Amino acid sequence: MTHFSHSSAPYWLDPHDPTAPFPPVEFALRDPDGLLALGGDLSPARLLTAYRQGIFPWYSEGQPILWWSPDPRMALRPDALKISRSLRKTLRKGAFSITLDQDFAAVMAACAEPRADALGTWITDDMYRAYQRLHALGYAHSVEAWQDGCLVGGLYGVALGKVFFGESMFTRAADASKVAFAHLVRQLHRWGFVLIDCQVYTDHLASLGAAPMQRADFCATLERHAQPQDRTGIWTLDADIGAAGW
Repeated sequence: MTHFSHSSAPYWLDPHDPTAPFPPVEFALRDPDGLLALGGDLSPARLLTAYRQGIFPWYSEGQPILWWSPDPRMALRPDALKISRSLRKTLRKGAFSITLDQDFAAVMAACAEPRADALGTWITDDMYRAYQRLHALGYAHSVEAWQDGCLVGGLYGVALGKVFFGESMFTRAADASKVAFAHLVRQLHRWGFVLIDCQVYTDHLASLGAAPMQRADFCATLERHAQPQDRTGIWTLDADIGAAGW
């Protein structure tokens, strides 16, 4: 049995031992907020275990794998989605065609592209390959926004039970990622999903209805709703999701 004790440094996970357990999330550092462990691997088993426990990987090229569980956690309940007046107008215009799981690789690649407000990408080659494996296993999913046959926005994440863990989004046209997100939230609500993990606070996510959630409450929700998995495989958007009125 592994024994853990509080420390001022994150725990090291042996990359050669895929069964090495994560420490309790309560042991995560306060500064930087949520850093829990480093090392380990990005195998499907490791990633799925992490998500079920409220932990996610986030690191840059040249760093060891860093595992995080911030407190509070940014999250959105599907019935709390906020749609601004301007976004509602865009949705009603039907400017974008929205699909699920039609081009996961392209969505990830677009999310990994350098951005004007960032110095690089945390979607390393190893992360890219790891989430491609999760997609092939039916756990990772993408949402695509198309315009004139071109991919102009989207997002991807991981689904476990009735919880969707958002990872990253991108946009190449105004409101494209927001429209994709709105369709996803409506679909997840119809499927009975109870929570969408948004990881950390951003003004963008707050404008869509996401709010801080205490880590203990977040993990309790995972304990109840992220254990069984009954919707693996390729997802398809219900035909009336975008036509039901916004």
